[in-house]
Amino acid sequence: MAMNLRLTDDEAQALRTRAEQEGRSMNEVAREAIHRYVSDRDDRLEALIQRVASEDAELLDRLGR
Repeated sequence: MAMNLRLTDDEAQALRTRAEQEGRSMNEVAREAIHRYVSDRDDRLEALIQRVASEDAELLDRLGR
């Protein structure tokens, strides 16, 4: 499936720079980033929930009373 991705100038330059550093195409780097993002969403969400629960344990305890 073809798709247009609109990036800011800064985003495009950052992607171009990273792709050049790795000797890969911008498309390849972007596709890998998207794949990683959608593949580990559940793990990232669980880690975020655990972090909030840990950092805000006292507040959550008081709210639960």
